[in-house]
Amino acid sequence: MRDSITIVGASLAGLRAAETLRRDGFEGRISLIGDEPHQPYDRPPLSKQVLAGDWDPERAVLTPAEKLEPLGLDLRLGVRATGLDVAARSLEVDGVPEPFDGLLIATGARCRTLPGTAHLAGVHTLRTLDDCLAIRSALDAGADRMVVIGAGFIGAEVASVARGRGVSVTLVEALPAPFERVLGEQMGAVVADVHVANGVDLRCGVGVSSVEGEPGDMTVTLADGTGIDADLVVVGIGVVPNTDWLEGSGLTIDDGVACDPTCLAAPHVVAAGDVARWTNPRTGESMRVEHWDNAVEQGRHAVRRLLIPDEEAEAFAPVPWFWSDQYDRKIQLAGRPHPDDDVQVVDGSTDEHRFVAFYGRQGRFTAVLAMNRPRHVMQGRGLLEQGTGWDEALAVAAEWG
Repeated sequence: MRDSITIVGASLAGLRAAETLRRDGFEGRISLIGDEPHQPYDRPPLSKQVLAGDWDPERAVLTPAEKLEPLGLDLRLGVRATGLDVAARSLEVDGVPEPFDGLLIATGARCRTLPGTAHLAGVHTLRTLDDCLAIRSALDAGADRMVVIGAGFIGAEVASVARGRGVSVTLVEALPAPFERVLGEQMGAVVADVHVANGVDLRCGVGVSSVEGEPGDMTVTLADGTGIDADLVVVGIGVVPNTDWLEGSGLTIDDGVACDPTCLAAPHVVAAGDVARWTNPRTGESMRVEHWDNAVEQGRHAVRRLLIPDEEAEAFAPVPWFWSDQYDRKIQLAGRPHPDDDVQVVDGSTDEHRFVAFYGRQGRFTAVLAMNRPRHVMQGRGLLEQGTGWDEALAVAAEWG
């Protein structure tokens, strides 16, 4: 039986793991270490309600202080894990080694940056609360021309919020359609149409050559030579797992912390959330999932894994699921689609941006995508959890009417 658990990452995965330990009756010491000074907060509102100015930042806090205190956590904020020695069971915090009994790594990821822009005050990424408030401050100060580089989910949500605030937005994507790597070209084109219908100047199939200037007077030059004037620039071109501090730790690092199917990275060490890579036995695929629901469930699963014998450990086998709010559309996706999957609209109309689409590959039902069809996407998720085949899934959808 472990006497203490150390959690590195005061994140969604880390905090939910700590709460799970207490709810399950763990009475030992729980240390929760985070490099930001803020109380653990939720990230989805940063690109939605907080950025829009509809919420004060305090509303994004995951667990209010009055509920956090009874957990009896050793909560250390504004400190950083700087090293790990798995063999010695030693964690280094701000350069000072300390022993651990069981360790959960939930350090998340950081934004990729656009080369050559680090010195430019008007170029932003959006990952942290401070990032969000910096962009919101620029909008509050009157910035009304925004260029968003990268039409992934963060970029698309930022564009949506900015348009809602009356800002002129140019959305630049190197691929032929937004979300093409995730949703495929057909459904990516539907998302593109949503943005165009809401007044976004969408430029696809072109990269960015340079960004120059200062806040309020910037120029983004595209690879085709086109120049776009902007007051501020937001870059959303993906994330990198926070694993630099684990160099030489004894863990296997492969675009994240490599874990077995049960989330075990090494004896006494597990990982969860954006930083964890594991093989999901549901599909046999090695994956790293950057979604809210996965962080919650994997954090709970991983920390419980620390407390049970190897022979009792179960694999973590979720159906990945997430949502994105863009304008008046709620986009939901369950499963793991590939760009070359067969895609069939089984309900509604893509022209009306209110539909359900099924993805299939080699006789397997692989994913369900929906816009403003929450009930149907959850039904599709249930089919995925049951391992329903492609033909059977289509037959079920045909009865929805």
